Amino acid sequence: MSKILIIEDEVAIADLERDYLELSEFEVDVEHDGTKGLERALEGDYDLYILDLMLPGVDGFEICERIRETKNTPILMVSARKEDIDKIRGLGLGADDYITKPFSPSELVARVKAHITRYERLTAAGAVQQNNDIIHIRGLKIDKTARRVWVHGDEKQLTQKEYELLTFLAEHPNHVFSKEELFKRIWNMDSIGDIATVTVHIKKIREKIETDKNNPQFIETIWGVGYRFKM
Repeated sequence: MSKILIIEDEVAIADLERDYLELSEFEVDVEHDGTKGLERALEGDYDLYILDLMLPGVDGFEICERIRETKNTPILMVSARKEDIDKIRGLGLGADDYITKPFSPSELVARVKAHITRYERLTAAGAVQQNNDIIHIRGLKIDKTARRVWVHGDEKQLTQKEYELLTFLAEHPNHVFSKEELFKRIWNMDSIGDIATVTVHIKKIREKIETDKNNPQFIETIWGVGYRFKM
């Protein structure tokens, strides 16, 4: 049974999330305080975190950042704040998804299932892989067994989704993918969610692997279409 930690200060919302998730056979823990939630997140063994942004003690942004220092576990942010800057910041800190309140409980459950299923599949694939699988293109090196990335010998720290997106594009050089295609392939949720997530992750990847973000050497924007990895 997958285990989820909800960090949400609004008791009614936390109870609603927990009820629907438990009906879907998830084990759920709840914390209403950011400081206690952070401690529990770092100490516990969870399969997914659901974070509110505005919390007493420590906010959801800091909790997300602290989790990402040691764990690749899926993080889903929930907030009443609709500003794009909050979404961009949350995704940039390593969150896998962002839901704006009010939301459908069934949509929340669908996203949770999709993220956990994908994470379990990736973890299992990594566990059984025997031989190193290296992608080496110009100065970029991706070790698919170790899930590590280097640029001109310097190791770069990518989040789980940044790594998956970069690796997928590098495995299909010169192929143009639309944002919708990338969202479906990497997040595996079809139309559920916001394809702006792709744009944010591409931006963060470029910040980490490109020497000149305004003149990218690896991931090229094809205006009006999508992105491609240049050979």
